Parts: sequence; C-alpha cells; structure tokens
Amino acid sequence: MTSKKIVKSGVNRVMGVNEATRDTTIQTNLANPSWDKKATLTYLGATIAQVVAMTGLLWAMDVALGRFDTTALPPWGTGAIACAFFAVVTLRSRFFSLLDNTRNSGRYQSLQRPGWAPPPLAFPIVWMSIAVLRVVSAYLVWSAMGQTFLCLPLILYVVHLSLGDTWNTIFTVEGRLGAAVPMVIVGPLLSVAVVTISYFQVVPLAGWVILPSLVWLAIATALCISLWQLNGQEPLYPVVSKAES
Repeated sequence: MTSKKIVKSGVNRVMGVNEATRDTTIQTNLANPSWDKKATLTYLGATIAQVVAMTGLLWAMDVALGRFDTTALPPWGTGAIACAFFAVVTLRSRFFSLLDNTRNSGRYQSLQRPGWAPPPLAFPIVWMSIAVLRVVSAYLVWSAMGQTFLCLPLILYVVHLSLGDTWNTIFTVEGRLGAAVPMVIVGPLLSVAVVTISYFQVVPLAGWVILPSLVWLAIATALCISLWQLNGQEPLYPVVSKAES
C-alpha cells in the first residue's frame, strides 16, 4: 500500500468516510420540476430533532458531572472528559441525525468541477483539521462558562453541526445540487458565523480558533454554488423524484 493510500485510509477512518457505500442519488424529475414538500419537511423535522437530542446531551453532561465526585479525578481529569466529549460530538454528530448521513467522496468525484476545486482527498484532511479546532474552541468556551455544557454558545454549536449533517444528506447522499445551495448558505455558513461571533463574545481566543472553520465553509459554499452551475442548475429546492412523479 502506498503512503498516499495509507494517509487516505487513515483520514477516512477518523472522519467516518465510507468509500464503499451504494449510490442513493435521488433521480429528480427536471422535465417537470415539482417542489418535494415531503422531503423539505423531513429535512426540517430531522434537523430540529437532532438539535433537541444534542442539546439534551449537553444537559445530560452537566447533570452527570454534577453528580460525579470530580475531586477524585486528577486536576486535568474534568477537562479531559470535556475534550473527549466534544471530540465525539464533533466527529460523530451524524449519529444523532434521523437522516442518512453517509460520508463518501463519490458524489464530489462524479461531478464536473471548476479548475480551482480542491482534490477529493483534501476534504477529509481539512475537515479533520477543522474538527481539532472545533474541539479546542468548544473546550475554551466550556471552561470560560464555568465548565457548563448547556450554555448558549455550545447550543449554537450543536445547531451548526446539525445543519451541516442535513446539508450532507441533501448534497452527498441524495445529490440534490440545487437544494444544497441555499441550504449551505443558510445552514452551515450562516450558523458557523453565528457560532464564531458567539465564541468571540465569550472568550476571544475561542473565536480566533474556530475562525478557520468559517473561512473554509465560505470556500465550500462558493464551491457548492459552482458545482450547481456546472452540473445542470436544477431548481434551488428539493424536486420530486421521477419515481414519484
């Protein structure tokens, strides 16, 4: 196995990317496009459910640590638990989603891409780096908020993760390139901007640490728009599939 394949395999394993997944593209009826209201409501409901579940998890962590005798831990023990928690939540937030959130690079590789588009392997590497920054910034906020998980900045953070998972379903899993455009703008991009501002207000260092996530998502948004423009420019909303039309 070449070093490139070893790196790719390792990065994919950490980020939960599965290259062997089957194609679940929604074959939309573009000859007579019709708004898929059911899909829209499904995305909305699943996102809300994920936010509620992950917010409940923040509350559960406060309750658990409140009942646990943390004095028995070494000085760094509670912080280590918090970092481990944020790492799991950041890397595996899709476990709380009701949608199919399979990660794979097949969608991106199958599309016509602009000349400036990053190679497929760049995405899991960048996202892994971003994940580390997210964990560190969340820890800084948690610490600055009196070691409290259930606080507004961290609730905004799980909202951001949930919106990102829903976008992944729309783009990566279902291949709805049109619907992915407004979703990436009002979802991951706007929410990470709100999170960044919120972090800056709590502890400026956390804001600076998570700022690269905002920069990367701005680039990803531009790429998403470019992919839509180069690959048919389907309507900017979920379209009913051919099988249902």
